[in-house]
This record gives sequence, structure tokens and C-alpha cells, in this order.
Amino acid sequence: MPMKILCTALLGLGLFASTAQAAPEAAVKAGDLTIDTPWLRATPNGAKVAGGYVRIVNTGSAPDTLTGASVPFATSGEIHSMSMEGGVMKMAPVSGGLTIKPGETVELKPGGYHLMFEGLTGAPKAGDTVSGTLTFQRAGTVPVKFSVAPIGASAPGGGHQHHH
Repeated sequence: MPMKILCTALLGLGLFASTAQAAPEAAVKAGDLTIDTPWLRATPNGAKVAGGYVRIVNTGSAPDTLTGASVPFATSGEIHSMSMEGGVMKMAPVSGGLTIKPGETVELKPGGYHLMFEGLTGAPKAGDTVSGTLTFQRAGTVPVKFSVAPIGASAPGGGHQHHH
């Protein structure tokens, strides 16, 4: 009897773990760009800003520049950088956008370049999928689906990246 209970409990935990994380969306092609794994961090109610992250690959022969982003619950979306100055973390908007050179892969991630959504009118919740856009100089406005990871996550799916 105890073995049957243990097996049932483990099966239940396995099912919970597999549904607790938002599945990464399929990569989106836009001209010469491949946009992969767009995600946001969940925010507490009342937060005014949210961070967004994405991987962009330029397979073409000309550069393209990420100039903005949007989600329905924010009044603006900018590209920001983070850097250390004198032992202090500084965050600033990237003037003119972020250029992705031919053959280059740019990863917007916590602690580096990232999307900064400001003027929040709602709070994304872990496990949700949010429709939004990324805007590029050449590729134009590209619809994407952001998966929402838990507050404080360092990668989509709860903070652990798995490469297969």
C-alpha cells in the first residue's frame, strides 16, 4: 500500500511540475531576424515597471535595430542597458535602439540589455502568456508572445535553462 501512495504522489508532482511553467513560444521569423524565447518577469500588484527579455539572431547581410516594444498593460516599452559604475548598478535607456549586426546573436537578459515596460496598468502573472510586439527599423513591428516567469526568475520557465 505505501508504494502505491508514493507512486501516486510522485506522478501527481510530475504532472504539477510540467504544467507549472509557461512553455516557451516557438521562434518567430521576421525578415532576416529570428526572435526566440520572449519572456517577462511577473510583477507584484502596484508595480510601475516590468522587465522583458528575448534572444534575437540576425541571419541576414544588413544590420537591424530594435527600437521599442509593447505589451497591452504598459504605456511604453524601451530598450535599457545595465552596467556597473564604481560598484553601483546603473540602468539607462539605449539611445537610438539596440543594433543587431549581420551574423550576430543578441540576448536581452537580466543584468544586461533588457526591455523596460513602464507605466504598468496591470500585473503579469507567472504562467501567463502575453501578446506584445517588438519594433525594428528594418523588420518593422513584429508580434510576439511573452511567457511570464515568476518574480525574480533569471530565465524563462522559473530560472533554469535547459538546452536539448
